[in-house]
Amino acid sequence: MQVTIEPSWKKALGNEFSKPYFESLVDFVKSEYSKHPESVFPKGNQIFRAFDACPLDEVKVVILGQDPYPTKGHAHGLCFSCEPHVRPLPKSLKNIYKELQSDLGIEIPEDGDLNRWAEQGVFLLNASLTVREGQPESHAGKGWELFTDAVIQTLNEQKSNVVYLLWGSKAQRKAENVDSKNNLILRAPHPSPLSAHRGFFGSKHFSQCNTYLEQNGLKPIEW
Repeated sequence: MQVTIEPSWKKALGNEFSKPYFESLVDFVKSEYSKHPESVFPKGNQIFRAFDACPLDEVKVVILGQDPYPTKGHAHGLCFSCEPHVRPLPKSLKNIYKELQSDLGIEIPEDGDLNRWAEQGVFLLNASLTVREGQPESHAGKGWELFTDAVIQTLNEQKSNVVYLLWGSKAQRKAENVDSKNNLILRAPHPSPLSAHRGFFGSKHFSQCNTYLEQNGLKPIEW
């Protein structure tokens, strides 16, 4: 089974692609795209976009999401991000932008495409990389979580001085084995309207992230 993914990630994760769970996952995902070509997201060539946009040696920040937006035309392979034309913006992303404005005084962007973050070393990873339209977590429990656990483990083993922005309990559990001595781990409630007011707003993660990067000789993110 050939997986088309950015070369540095492919080399680091090579063992995963031949494991039985991953082969079963590939069969499931192929079947989903074959049976429901218009209602599985993101597009097939965007499944590994987070990896393609941010090679392993360039990762400075990790943001973890749950799974792609289950709304047609929204998901494009980067967590919390959406296609530039999407209006209105997804509610969680709108709250991320509100906190960014409060923290750093940055004007809220008109579009929700976070590729500009990814190109600066922000790894925008979902726990599951595919989803069925209108059915959040419909591809959970099929193997994606095992794969993305291996991704986090690889990052933890090969990279240090990485900032992990963990929003919500699921993201926090996902990265519970990250070495906090050699990386910065920032935790807050999820930015969704249901929980943002419980501590996501006012968390100042963006400024804390950039301070840490600068202290470790790394260029801050232009959020």
